[in-house]
Amino acid sequence: MKKTVITIARSYGSGGKTLGGLLAKELGIHCYDRELIRMASDESGINEALFGAADERKRGFSLLKGVRPYSGKVLPPESGDFVSNDNLFNLQAKIIKEVAEKESCIIIGRCADYVLRDRDDVLRLYFYAPREDCLKRLREVSGEPDRELNRKIDKIDKYRAEYYKYYTGYEWNDSRNYDFCLNTASMSYEKLIRVVKSYLEICNE
Repeated sequence: MKKTVITIARSYGSGGKTLGGLLAKELGIHCYDRELIRMASDESGINEALFGAADERKRGFSLLKGVRPYSGKVLPPESGDFVSNDNLFNLQAKIIKEVAEKESCIIIGRCADYVLRDRDDVLRLYFYAPREDCLKRLREVSGEPDRELNRKIDKIDKYRAEYYKYYTGYEWNDSRNYDFCLNTASMSYEKLIRVVKSYLEICNE
């Protein structure tokens, strides 16, 4: 496979994160998720906990009160906004760009499809599934009742949509943002990997 960076956006319960890890293993490349936070922390000197705290702060209010599409500008350490939510995002985006420049890999979430929008070696994937299929997958890994799982699906998907809108100006679940969208309903991970690999092979012809 020629050098390819795969970004994965996914609805909660669709299995996208698990699929990303399995696909990376199948292709022999690295899958980046929360590891990007550690890397951004190491490079910037900002405590890793602050990156996680920034994510938690965003969960408590609507980001749609303002939209600030990612510009790529990282503030210097002497800036008063060096540890602001927006600059923490920009620092993660900087790491995403560096990783994409040097290796084939898979990047989960974090608006990577938008951050890397100007690269021609990027394939942008979006995984989703109907509510009942999401619940089925979540039941397999959680002992929580359906009422709680439904609440989590609504909350997390709402957060992801607002986060994406805030930093890109676009709708998170709009198929026009992606190269390939796949409904994961009623498909095993083994079959899903075969489907995605077939698509990758076509793109690499």
